[in-house]
Amino acid sequence: MSIGRLSSVRGDPEALHHRGGRHTMNAPASITITPVRVADLLAEGERMPVYVHVIDHPDARVLVDTGMTELHPAMADMDPRLQPLSEQDFDLAGIDIVVNTHLHADHCGGNHLFAGRPIYVQRRELDDARSEDDYTIREWVEAPGVRYVPVDGELELLPGLRLVPAPGHTPGMQMVVVETGGRPVIVGGDVAVWFGEFDEPPTEGRQRVLALDPELVWLTHEHEPWRPPTM
Repeated sequence: MSIGRLSSVRGDPEALHHRGGRHTMNAPASITITPVRVADLLAEGERMPVYVHVIDHPDARVLVDTGMTELHPAMADMDPRLQPLSEQDFDLAGIDIVVNTHLHADHCGGNHLFAGRPIYVQRRELDDARSEDDYTIREWVEAPGVRYVPVDGELELLPGLRLVPAPGHTPGMQMVVVETGGRPVIVGGDVAVWFGEFDEPPTEGRQRVLALDPELVWLTHEHEPWRPPTM
């Protein structure tokens, strides 16, 4: 499925043109975010989607997380049904920058498709993925040609695009904050796995999300973005 078709299926064009939070000098007036479904997993008896997100910025095309491209025994209990980017009508060569929100297997299994291109990840996350047992699928993290750019804390990736640490789901998790003049839009990975987690005691990451007062938050395992309740 092409990005364009996904964009139309998933509806509201206004939801894909964001005017986000804090004013950033030279931030572009419009940045688009497009979700692309790459898998389904079985979790607690129900199937949940896996989305990656493409951010079209005037200076670069950014991919947030890479999904999975193959089955692995470590994931067998989740019965993955894969729709890899490499088997979709997706322009792999058109991606300039990759961001991993974290390095669990369903977020980094397609990193090898972007060998040689910069993959931004928090240094703590990369260290944990390389050192902790049962954290991820190590050979996917260390696929040949993968080039990580370790990040320490916040980073302005491009004008209007910030990487912000969001500890919780993993200690080294990060999110992408899109800011073009109004309330921000967040590509949050697993800052919440499902909407209901926003009603639970907040992690540090979700506290940061709420403090930013976003217009909406795109998540990996939800079909639609989360929107803060109106008062």
